[in-house]
Amino acid sequence: QARPVETGGGSVQAGGSLRISCAVSGYGQTRYCMGWFRQAPGKEREAVAVLYTGERGERYTDSVKGRFTLSQDGAKNTFALQMNSLQPEDSGTYYCATVRMCAGGSWFLINWRGATNVDWGQGTQVTVSS
Repeated sequence: QARPVETGGGSVQAGGSLRISCAVSGYGQTRYCMGWFRQAPGKEREAVAVLYTGERGERYTDSVKGRFTLSQDGAKNTFALQMNSLQPEDSGTYYCATVRMCAGGSWFLINWRGATNVDWGQGTQVTVSS
């Protein structure tokens, strides 16, 4: 099972935009959940946006709704997170994660900590300055 690979990220001023991508391999036609998570220094990791490839619709944590958009390029098994109107509190390391045993996007957003056999990417840094 290959781990997800994140690209993108960087530094931007408040109000700016960034786009990060995640390349997923090893799942073939199997349905799975994927998500973007972030962790700021001294804080716990939190879920940002998730989806289940077997259903339509993405799920977002409240703090990013209306600003972040998760999209899938199914043909390439890549997932992009477009982040607009960024704020300093959005800063952190962003991780892509995938899991085969998943009960849907809503479930993954809430229960990701208890999911088994989650594959994590190495993370990419997002820094938003005020």
